[in-house]
Amino acid sequence: MTNKLIPVTQPFLPELSEFVPYLEKIWDNRWLTNNGPFHQELEVKLAEYLGVEHVSLFNNATIALITALQAMRIHGEVITTPYSFVATSHSIMWNGLEPVFVDIDPSTFNIDPAKIEAAITPRTTAIMPVHCYSNPCDVEAIQKIADNYGLKVIYDAAHAFGVNYKGESLLKWGDLSILSFHATKVFNTFEGGAIISPDAKTKQCIDRLKNFGIADELTVTAPGINGKMSEINAAFGLVQLKHIDQAMAQRQAVDERYRAELAEVTGITLYQHDAHANSNFSYFPILVEADYTLSRDELYDKLKAHGILSRRYFYPLISNMPMYRGLPSADTAHLPQANALAEKVLCLPIFNELTIEQQQQVIALIKRN
Repeated sequence: MTNKLIPVTQPFLPELSEFVPYLEKIWDNRWLTNNGPFHQELEVKLAEYLGVEHVSLFNNATIALITALQAMRIHGEVITTPYSFVATSHSIMWNGLEPVFVDIDPSTFNIDPAKIEAAITPRTTAIMPVHCYSNPCDVEAIQKIADNYGLKVIYDAAHAFGVNYKGESLLKWGDLSILSFHATKVFNTFEGGAIISPDAKTKQCIDRLKNFGIADELTVTAPGINGKMSEINAAFGLVQLKHIDQAMAQRQAVDERYRAELAEVTGITLYQHDAHANSNFSYFPILVEADYTLSRDELYDKLKAHGILSRRYFYPLISNMPMYRGLPSADTAHLPQANALAEKVLCLPIFNELTIEQQQQVIALIKRN
């Protein structure tokens, strides 16, 4: 047994003393929310860091997803993946839309473009893919389909902070991309998120929608929502941004040790990064195959018994959850790859302060028959 619980992830936190001066400024100017100075500064600095033009900060990524669908005026059906966190499909349902699930590519864990076209109906207006574990979707193929059928593409890029694809920000693809700054993400603002827009007009629409649809003191132009990020969250993001490169480098070291140690373990398949993109090393998923000595759930229980928390992420599949399994597209026969993956995947602990000793405990338990 380990003496200290090893979580599957842990938020990076800078020294508290580094954050205190920001809090003191907030206390001095009494500006707590509504597009304050730290909020404005973080939007600018994130745009610079990410290599994009327009960033709209949100209180969380779920509200950002809901707002993105509103901003694009999506109606009818939205094609998406069942292999994601429930916020993806929940945002579709909250807008009174129908999610249509299509299967994934087992080599990337992302939505399979070859399956999208067959799912398009006269009611389809958008595609919402997910860049799973920071690995880019086949953005070229998805965009080609969208252009052919006149569909919008809204990327759930919750995992894709700082990811570049073929030399440019992955967040530039599609009509909109949504980031998550939740505490478990590589870059966090405690809670938070953002929408990446292609132009100033779209950003203005989104910024109004996240503030109740207010255009000015006397004018409300749309049934918006309260999705604003507070000054405290934005200030924390500014501190975090100073350390993000170091944070990702530390996670990369963890990733590399796992790969070196687990590459030859019979029955364990390692997730492969896209050769055309950089990873942010947000997750370390393995697949527990039939020829491993334990089932996936038995390995999960074994690690837990030794104080190590792994995560069956994503399991259960969204399409198998009660609120979705009645949809025609949720039929397991239509989603063989996603269902198979959900039964095999296990995310191992990865975070900045994971010590080599702790990681070796995880590795030793996986290697030990």
